[in-house]
Amino acid sequence: MTKYDLARHPTSSTVKMMARLLERITKTNDKRLNKFPKPGSPFVPFYGQSLPTISIDAYLIRILKYCPCSNETFLSLLVYFDRLTASGLRINSYNIHRLLIAGLMVSTKYFSDIFYTNTRYAKVGGIPVPELNALELAFLKANQFELHITVPELERYGDQLLDHYVREQERIHQNTKRFDASAATQCSQETGPFLTFDPNVCPTYRHSWHAGLSIPS
Repeated sequence: MTKYDLARHPTSSTVKMMARLLERITKTNDKRLNKFPKPGSPFVPFYGQSLPTISIDAYLIRILKYCPCSNETFLSLLVYFDRLTASGLRINSYNIHRLLIAGLMVSTKYFSDIFYTNTRYAKVGGIPVPELNALELAFLKANQFELHITVPELERYGDQLLDHYVREQERIHQNTKRFDASAATQCSQETGPFLTFDPNVCPTYRHSWHAGLSIPS
């Protein structure tokens, strides 16, 4: 397994890997019939009635830009989310954004000597201050106010996150190679002495790269 360096790994890379993992989890849980918790569940405050328009990736990048925090803070979310999942939480597209902003705010206050006001977190997270205050308390209660995480545990989660991302990229690379090979086979079929090329059957294949993300102020 690839080793994750808690002190030196670029935080932007950690955020990117987390976004990929959480997007995969939410898409899986979005397929469940029961997307919302039962009344009285401690997780009710985290659920919205409509889906946010900002992606998980863009949301985490926005938080990192306007409320910078460490690898420890981001990785701690995965630990807390695992604990909450063991208590019955199902992370999906209706709750992930509130869980992220509330969890990061709580974690930053616990792990760091430097943190921002709830008003700033609310503005960055796109949530009214009173609601975020309630989410902060709900997050603490859901975790039974137990926020302690050992360094070895954080490192283990970092290793697993990096390993998941590496395997995912390898899988994407293999799928891309198979696609290219299949396209090349279609394009090289002969009719008589010449090769034919039908752009409708074999369009030019291009990798899609995003030059940057526009983060609202």
